[in-house]
Amino acid sequence: MTSMKPHKVEDTSAPGANEGPRPGGQPASEPAAGSSPLITAGADAGAAPSTPEAFDEACRERDEYRDLLLRKAAEFDNYRRRVERERREQASAGTLEVIESLLPVLDDFERALAVESPESAGPYRNGIELIYRQLVDLLARYGVTPIEAMGTDFDPRIHHAVLMEEGPGRRDGEVIEQLRRGYRQGDRLIRPALVKVAKA
Repeated sequence: MTSMKPHKVEDTSAPGANEGPRPGGQPASEPAAGSSPLITAGADAGAAPSTPEAFDEACRERDEYRDLLLRKAAEFDNYRRRVERERREQASAGTLEVIESLLPVLDDFERALAVESPESAGPYRNGIELIYRQLVDLLARYGVTPIEAMGTDFDPRIHHAVLMEEGPGRRDGEVIEQLRRGYRQGDRLIRPALVKVAKA
């Protein structure tokens, strides 16, 4: 009797052919070593414009941002200058107000010194003169100077005529008496001088 040997069937399927699909429906094959989807997706993010139209658009946006920056810088510089000017004007206005309030006091000292006093009142007169000189020096430190009127021609910009009378030997329009001293601060008039003017 002839013995029968079992027939060996060879498995010709490729390795991994019987593996089922991976979760999520992804294929079983792995990406090649060294490749990255993130790098591939962002490769063109910083690239230069690819067309002349895109390049022109980028240049236009650059010019707009530059012009905007220059305008804002100019506006801030104008604002800074305006604030500084207003601050100086406020300080000057406050100083002028104090000066104007001191001038009547100075007038009173001048009237007191113009009165003849007995010799026994010498110490009091010297004290008044000292205070008067201190006030004059204080105003001078702020640029305040008296207006010289006597003997000058009448100037309506700095003189205020309250009387006019004939003055023999005087020229027409000459200031012959100063009733109240005027003051100026630089080119700015603080108050005009009250004067008497000669007429022909």
